[in-house]
Amino acid sequence: MDNTAMAAENVIEVRDLCKTYITNKRQLNVLRNVSFTITSGEMVAVMGPSGSGKSTLLYSVSGMDKATAGEVFFCGQDITKLPDNKMAEIRLDEMGFIFQQMYMMKNLTVFDNVILPAMQSKKLHESRKETKARGEELMRKFGIIDTADNDINEVSGGQLQRACIARSMINKPRIIFADEPTGALNRSSSDEVMKEMVRINNEGATIMLVTHDAKVAAKCTRVLFIVDGNIKGEYELGKFDDTDESVIKSRERHLNEWLMEMGW
Repeated sequence: MDNTAMAAENVIEVRDLCKTYITNKRQLNVLRNVSFTITSGEMVAVMGPSGSGKSTLLYSVSGMDKATAGEVFFCGQDITKLPDNKMAEIRLDEMGFIFQQMYMMKNLTVFDNVILPAMQSKKLHESRKETKARGEELMRKFGIIDTADNDINEVSGGQLQRACIARSMINKPRIIFADEPTGALNRSSSDEVMKEMVRINNEGATIMLVTHDAKVAAKCTRVLFIVDGNIKGEYELGKFDDTDESVIKSRERHLNEWLMEMGW
């Protein structure tokens, strides 16, 4: 397969996705016939007001939550029809996850947390020595190798979130899902984390992220704007690979103008 064909491959294809909750005998339609695709190598941001369905969309697309109706094709396979144990395997082996709250095992070092998914996976067929070498390589790549033996409460928020990115990549996933990955960080740490997200995206990682931060979304390939469970519009930004401050400001300005038009 040539590079052009690979670039055009749909990693995610969502068709008429619905999610409904029943609370106190009342029906709450959180997602309403949502359809979109994410192609290989994209970094797609989902934005919208609080309560618009952003996180529910990410959880439903990644199989962490069961859709009420509709289809989600992951690399050509409809994952909405899969049993829980098969879906759990796909999440472990083929998907990476980064959350606002940096969930890690408190009784493990930062390094052991990074390699934990690989120790649980049957996908890569490698020795423990090979897994450890890859974990060290990832931590070195993200500039956190000196935290490897630390407990998770002995590192900064920015370092811990970079460790979460390394962990999300340890099983060589087809896509990374990130829910407000910079939401708990100060601006400096947020910039650090987004620098790494952009770098792995430019190296080929496919990413779907939820964010309320236009500075974060401006570094993505495309932005989906969701309101009341519907995608109201999408904005194409193109690949971000320029650290020139004027380019960054221009992308942020144009995105903010579009968000205002959308009712942000």
